[in-house]
Amino acid sequence: MPGQHRLREVALLFTKLGVIGFGGPAAHIALMREEVVRRRQWMDDREFLDWVGATNLIPGPNSTELAIHLGHRRAGWRGLLAAGACFIGPAVAIVGTLAWLYQRHGADPRVIDVRYGVLPVIIAVVAHAVVGLGRTAVTDRFTALLGLGAFASFLGGVHELLVLAGAGLAATVWASRAHLRDRLRRPPTALLSAPLLAVVPVSRWRLFAVFLEIGSVLYGSGYVLLAFLQRTLVDDLGWVTGQQLLDAVAAGQLTPGPVFTTATFLGWQVDGATGAAVATAGIFLPSFVFVALLGSIVPWMRRHAPARAFLAGVTVASLALMAGVLFELAGVAFTDLLTVLAGAVALAALLRTRINSAWLIAGGVALGLLHAAVA
Repeated sequence: MPGQHRLREVALLFTKLGVIGFGGPAAHIALMREEVVRRRQWMDDREFLDWVGATNLIPGPNSTELAIHLGHRRAGWRGLLAAGACFIGPAVAIVGTLAWLYQRHGADPRVIDVRYGVLPVIIAVVAHAVVGLGRTAVTDRFTALLGLGAFASFLGGVHELLVLAGAGLAATVWASRAHLRDRLRRPPTALLSAPLLAVVPVSRWRLFAVFLEIGSVLYGSGYVLLAFLQRTLVDDLGWVTGQQLLDAVAAGQLTPGPVFTTATFLGWQVDGATGAAVATAGIFLPSFVFVALLGSIVPWMRRHAPARAFLAGVTVASLALMAGVLFELAGVAFTDLLTVLAGAVALAALLRTRINSAWLIAGGVALGLLHAAVA
């Protein structure tokens, strides 16, 4: 049956991406683009870019939200659920195991750091995606300047949401310049939630509410997530210590898949396996709701010229943010001649062949393990 085949295809693809998805949201988006645009041709670059831009406008883990939409696009509502669950699942399992080891032994789990070999490959994958998507998104001098401005703003420390909103408004003004009216709105700012709860004993419903709130309002990078968690779990509630929080963020960043699986680690420290499940459900649930709502909003935006211009501006800015993350990651990834060579070989392979990036990442993992063995 076609429907069953598509659902199985979605589940297998996003399980694979959840396992190999090292490097954060920019890397996840690059991997998804390679799989659904280049290899499987579920959509073209223009539609893919529209959804990259749209998911950047809503709170939550953007690469997870993009995965959820791609699953919905391919296999309907069952695909929406399958893509999200399969993309999140491997990271939750890995981080949950680390959290159990951490809680049981009271020290950092002994985890081989495979980033040495993986990050150069991820840099190559993201660079390849940025170049390919840039050919679609940058259509004239204005969009090129808009992208450069967004890139510079990101590196200058401007909040991601302000960069996206500013680019969208600028593109709308430019598209409407012939008959512009004085109806410009102020760019939206990131939602900052007030402390939800006072210091209280642990409650599973309260634990769920805390992470549901964070998943509903959080924009930005893992550093923004760290600030929210510090204020809520450490300062306001006292459920975990500052050291536990830092160890949780490290576990989320060292493992593949969404960084939001930090919630799994913290939930385990608060209330064991049940706490991990409750926290994970709370922080990811809003993403499924937001993407379901976007399914009707984005087609409307495409039909109306001002909204379409705004989405185009946001899309260019989203690509600039990916380039900014790429620039910052490069300083971490390329530490010696071997890592530079690994990145160059991976990029050459992507440019000259249609190799599956999973094989390149596997090679990066092998390089990291070899380096750890001889270092």
